[in-house]
Amino acid sequence: MQGFVSVVNGFLWNNFLIYALLGTGIYYTIRLGIPQISKVGPGFKQVFGGIFKRDEKADADGMTSFQALATAVAAQVGTGNLAGVATAIAAGGPGAVFWMWISAIFGMATNFGEAVLAQKYADRVGDEVTGGPAYYLSKGVRSKFLAGFFAVTIILALGFVGNMVQSNSISTAMNTAFGINKLIGGIITAILVGLILIGGMKRIASFTELVVPFMAVLYIIGSIIILIRNGANIIPAFKSIFVGAFNTQAAVGGALGVTVKEAVRFGIARGLFSNEAGMGSTPHAHAVAKVAHPTLQGMAAMVGVIVDTLVICTATALVNLVTGANLTGLTGIEMTQEAFRLGLGEIGLGFIAVSLFFFAFTTIIGWYFFGEANIKFLFGIKAVPIYRWIVLGFIVLGSFLKVDLVWDLADMFNGLMVIPNLIGLLILAPQAAEMLRDYDMNYLGKEK
Repeated sequence: MQGFVSVVNGFLWNNFLIYALLGTGIYYTIRLGIPQISKVGPGFKQVFGGIFKRDEKADADGMTSFQALATAVAAQVGTGNLAGVATAIAAGGPGAVFWMWISAIFGMATNFGEAVLAQKYADRVGDEVTGGPAYYLSKGVRSKFLAGFFAVTIILALGFVGNMVQSNSISTAMNTAFGINKLIGGIITAILVGLILIGGMKRIASFTELVVPFMAVLYIIGSIIILIRNGANIIPAFKSIFVGAFNTQAAVGGALGVTVKEAVRFGIARGLFSNEAGMGSTPHAHAVAKVAHPTLQGMAAMVGVIVDTLVICTATALVNLVTGANLTGLTGIEMTQEAFRLGLGEIGLGFIAVSLFFFAFTTIIGWYFFGEANIKFLFGIKAVPIYRWIVLGFIVLGSFLKVDLVWDLADMFNGLMVIPNLIGLLILAPQAAEMLRDYDMNYLGKEK
């Protein structure tokens, strides 16, 4: 079983999906007229312009534009922002960061298209609005097979197996930093998650709009402090990124054996895995936003990629480079932990543990929400309580059970769910472009 899963993952993630995801981003960039430039300003206005308005509140059956984005970012910003970026630098050199930025820029267009289509094909199940790829595959592409395949794989990938991975990250970090028993940590995590989930969409929306900005700002402030303390190394760090993107030998030395191909591969992969552009996850949040035109939420979705990859992942990368943690031989979360220890002293280890808790905890909430939308699609709203209890059980189980096969299964199901979503995006690209044209012709300039 382990060998089969490894072979499938090798094909999906090393030879197919990276190129398919990046290619879709390039196609959407051209097809939509480079929305990363023309619509990113209005996107920030859409997200932040109405935060403090009294009438900008979530109803029981939907979310505001900001709450939808916060829920999407809750899922996007996870352990990969700490561990994955470091892994990319270790495997691809500092130049991988440049290609991470490139993948994010093209991923913005993909996320734009996903959000617009999710808005167009959003549906109502019971008293709540819901939506996502299963809905636009079913109603837009008119393929029940692709819709069902996507729904099953995302429930397995994120709702069940993926949340085991996140729970394990939380319990491990708390055990390492504060000596908390892993099982106890898992039970506490499950209780906290359960208290949020029983409140339904409204409580999830309220939680993410409060916690996600807090955790992002906290992490950025910690990173900025380290950058200030290591100010003399900032320019050399950027130089190593740009030189390494095209000439890794000059940037890091031939002894490491890093090639430009590896810098491109690991940088693009990290960017795409982190912001989830094209993977079909974040559209579930954007589908339930209450906006006057689908294009408005498409613009908001691009902001999520900026926050996730161009801000938080970049902060992690720079901290690792300016502190020299990338030269220690460490990789993954160990490298980032060492970077914050070097930058903040021993308090840095606690800071990373707390950051990891928030990142992984909010990811659990986001991934649960995405899975719930597909439970509703397959079985209706009556199955949601059963799904909720199963997720909580997996959270406890994942906190202490670390089996390599479970982690590989998460990667495999993540890869499988991307395939039907990309098929849908390519088929429905003309509709996304038409929605953008309709906005520009009939709505632009008439916003209230």
